[in-house]
Amino acid sequence: MNTYVKNLFKFCLIVLLQVLILNKITLRWWAQPGGFPVFIPFVYPLFILLLPFETSVPALLILGFVTGISVDIFMNTAGMHACATVLLAYLRTNVLNALLPKNLSEYPNQSPGVKNMGWMPFLVYSGFLILLHHAMFFTLELWSLNNIGYLLLKIVASAVTSMLFIVAYLLLFTRQSSSRI
Repeated sequence: MNTYVKNLFKFCLIVLLQVLILNKITLRWWAQPGGFPVFIPFVYPLFILLLPFETSVPALLILGFVTGISVDIFMNTAGMHACATVLLAYLRTNVLNALLPKNLSEYPNQSPGVKNMGWMPFLVYSGFLILLHHAMFFTLELWSLNNIGYLLLKIVASAVTSMLFIVAYLLLFTRQSSSRI
């Protein structure tokens, strides 16, 4: 299957999974006053994380904006997802360069993932970027550092839960192989 068609299908699947299923799930790690949901797990950044290694930074930024604004439209969050996803897209190449032994151009037609990187490097890569994404999103959402403990707890609880959903997604939709970088 063509890489563009495959990535378009992956984009649609992940964004639809986020807006139709995960946005309806309200998870609480602790009781919050007023009974409002504490957070919703975000798996849509996985689309940016799984793009091929050779994807250029300008293309990543555009795709990050499109992915984030797509979720913003459904969640009525006024660009907060777009901002956080563009940050993730901007930092993605630097994080991959720090984790991988070779330059990204030496991995033609490959994408970051469990199949190519193995579980531990992929979890470090995705976990770090998901944590930064959530930190940006929740800082924008709360727009205050008055209650820094609440903000940090919300970031960490959401990132951990999002990573659990991302691992579940990878187990369901990724063919296992022993080839690694």
